[in-house]
Amino acid sequence: MNQLYLLRHGLAVPHGTPDIDDDARPLTAEGEQRIKAIARGLKRIKLKVVRIATSPLPRALKTAQIVADVLGKPDLVEVFDELRADRDAASIRAWIATRQESRLMIVGHNPSLSNLLALLTTGDEHLGFCDLRKGGIAALTGDPRGLYQVDWIARPKLFRV
Repeated sequence: MNQLYLLRHGLAVPHGTPDIDDDARPLTAEGEQRIKAIARGLKRIKLKVVRIATSPLPRALKTAQIVADVLGKPDLVEVFDELRADRDAASIRAWIATRQESRLMIVGHNPSLSNLLALLTTGDEHLGFCDLRKGGIAALTGDPRGLYQVDWIARPKLFRV
């Protein structure tokens, strides 16, 4: 794998909302609008991916679908249980090692994604240097040995122009 993009899902209904199980929390209307704006920014920089891998949880899945639709590639979205909110960075890294895509976007949850960013770049998920905000994205370049370097990290506001 050469390019890896880590995208945290957009603003969702808060934890503890009555009658909504945590795994069922959807994006808010504002969250959907912000993700559309972020996706338009990604399109503007001509971001290319061959697969958008997402957690099956509604907030991540909807984020992935919005990005794919704006990029004009709705067929790129694929759901993976390995990206659920309860998965840790080490198990996601092991899953990434099995992937063959040259340009993969992962849409998921914190703390897993921020820990994964640290793990892939420093070898230690506890050496976190960046906490991805909702809608935040990191671009990494990997080599055949599974080592990654950060190309860029963008706060959500950067693309919401």
